[in-house]
Amino acid sequence: MAITRYTSDPDVKLLWGLSAGRCAFPDCRVECTADATAADPAVVLGEMAHIVGHSDTGPRGDPAFPKDRRGAYENLLLLCTPHHTRVDKQQNSFTVADLRTWKSDHEAWVRSQLANEIPRVGFAELEVVMKALVAVPSPPNESFVVTPPAAKMLKNGLSDQVRLTLQMGLAGSSEVERFVEHVAVMDAAFPERVRAGFLSKYNELRGANVSGDTLFLSLCDFAAGGAQALPRQAAGLAVLGYLFMKCEIFER
Repeated sequence: MAITRYTSDPDVKLLWGLSAGRCAFPDCRVECTADATAADPAVVLGEMAHIVGHSDTGPRGDPAFPKDRRGAYENLLLLCTPHHTRVDKQQNSFTVADLRTWKSDHEAWVRSQLANEIPRVGFAELEVVMKALVAVPSPPNESFVVTPPAAKMLKNGLSDQVRLTLQMGLAGSSEVERFVEHVAVMDAAFPERVRAGFLSKYNELRGANVSGDTLFLSLCDFAAGGAQALPRQAAGLAVLGYLFMKCEIFER
């Protein structure tokens, strides 16, 4: 994934999640992964560029910038390999201010695209997303009357950006509810299997000490099956909104 020596996993998850896995160079937006083929696994094509250089003398280097913040999400930009190479080799043409603007504009574009896709989420997209959830084994002897993760979620602070993303998911929750009710006519246990699959993933992440924004974005990625296609991401986000509204997994 071209992770730098200073970058922690939460920063990586925030960067990739809020960038929708796409290059932030203006008007590029190419997907930064390639799907698996019959002969090879999926591969990461994107690179995480430092806005302020990770070394004092490197591209856009600034000795005054704190070393312990150089690998933080706020100082990282997701780029495809050609554009990462270009901005580093033409550092006088692409300034720190430029890269910060690209980051802000690109993440705003992602939110706008997801907001546009949410109303278009239909049964076809939800069927694909739900298959991943119900395929996860249910936690053994798990009680669904009172869900322990609710208290955990209450304690996990979400940034304003992630709250906006959650609100978009909530806007699509009614379509998810219609889908779940539709399937439940033929499969009465379906709603609980969806919920159990999600809870299992939640507990796995919490057991790995994942929390806050990183937890939320990890669950979004799980619900979307790791897909970068915006319709799939929107469907996963809508499912997450539904679970927020209908389950005790999240604090309501």
